Amino acid sequence: MTSKKNIEHSEAAAIFNKDVKRVDWHDETLWFVREKRDKAAFQIPEWELLRETASDIKNNVLSNIHDYLLEFESKAQKNGVIIHWAADADEHNKIVHSIMEKHGVKQIVKSKSMLTEECHLNEYLSERGIDVIDSDLGERIVQLRKEPPSHIVLPAIHLKKEDVSETFHEHLGTEKGNNDPQYLTEAARLHLRDTFLTRKVALTGVNFAIAETGEIVVCTNEGNADMGVHLADVHIACMGFEKIIPQRKHLSVFLRLLARSATGQPITTFSSHFKTPRDGKEMHIVIVDNGRTTQLGREDFRSSLKCIRCGACMNTCPVYRRSGGHSYHNAVAGPIGSILAPNLDMSKNADLPFASTLCGSCTNVCPVKIDIHDQLYKWRQVLVKEGHTPLGKTVAMKGMATVLANPMVFDFAGKAGRFVMKNIPILVNNSLNPWYKQREMPAPPEESFREWYKKNAKESKDKKNE
Repeated sequence: MTSKKNIEHSEAAAIFNKDVKRVDWHDETLWFVREKRDKAAFQIPEWELLRETASDIKNNVLSNIHDYLLEFESKAQKNGVIIHWAADADEHNKIVHSIMEKHGVKQIVKSKSMLTEECHLNEYLSERGIDVIDSDLGERIVQLRKEPPSHIVLPAIHLKKEDVSETFHEHLGTEKGNNDPQYLTEAARLHLRDTFLTRKVALTGVNFAIAETGEIVVCTNEGNADMGVHLADVHIACMGFEKIIPQRKHLSVFLRLLARSATGQPITTFSSHFKTPRDGKEMHIVIVDNGRTTQLGREDFRSSLKCIRCGACMNTCPVYRRSGGHSYHNAVAGPIGSILAPNLDMSKNADLPFASTLCGSCTNVCPVKIDIHDQLYKWRQVLVKEGHTPLGKTVAMKGMATVLANPMVFDFAGKAGRFVMKNIPILVNNSLNPWYKQREMPAPPEESFREWYKKNAKESKDKKNE
């Protein structure tokens, strides 16, 4: 799936960073969630065993995905569920639309689904006259603002209550300037109530699909998935094929990890099981590939498909916290998005693996032990080899490699650099120097480390000979 080139991460981050107070608030808020995750994890002595077990289960799934998918399909069909297979985003969208056309429906209520964001389902349906209402509160807020989610668990985390108040005043007619969260939440509840009562088709995502039983599990804190499904005639559930787990008993491992990693809760408020359609109703499950098979075939990157979309890597990432989710120009932002997105389109997403310090904090908190920072580093190598990095950067790196590989050239370059910084500082202290745009240039040292080392080694040797 390809599309036009987006504004690069560094440029989008620069725009986000113009509001310094908001950036600081965004940073602190997400770190608060990270701290809640740590407290929740430390309360469980077997936390690391849970992570290891979850990782092993997912490794087993990825190695036997064909068999588990066929088992899931067979069991789900026996349960009365209609199974659809979609090779890519376009086919997924067409399937959803065809189900609605079959029932003559022009309205749909949707709970949170990152897969549908990935496939741009809302835009697809809207262009065809379908009225889509996101029922998750955060998703509804950004939908009213015509913005994409900035976080996979906290879609409106980039907004303050004052922003929500202005949005609701404009679209829902709430009292201007009333920023009380309880008042705003009540307004949203009243706004969505009619939606639940009148929509005949409800769409949900899928957190886990159990091959053994053919059932799906949807985890929410607001109960909106249940409200939508139980009041609708048709339930459409959309899932990437990696959501499969082998047996129902394995679900307990992931449910203990998911909410603690995401928000620091012991468990999500609602963990809803959907197995069979109710009498006279329909249940459809759309199983989507959209590049996942390609990622599965990439040995260095296949483990990224273990992701359970908890968002822990985002909450801990120093780059994400201070650049905002929208700077990643992708449905899934942050570190995990930066290793998933290049698989879909290397050219469009070549900048994302470089939006990282490679500090490894993302890997440390991942509940299924994905080696995220290693994959970010490996993607950089792939992207350079495939020619997806800017020409200027490629030339500069090759030049640097030549300098570092030649001791005489390296020594001369160091002396020249120190001379220029000391005697002609204007040559480096200007807007053409990217480093200088954000920082003060350091004071030039009197000598290089090599010169200092040689001098001190000689002095040490002379003292020993005395």
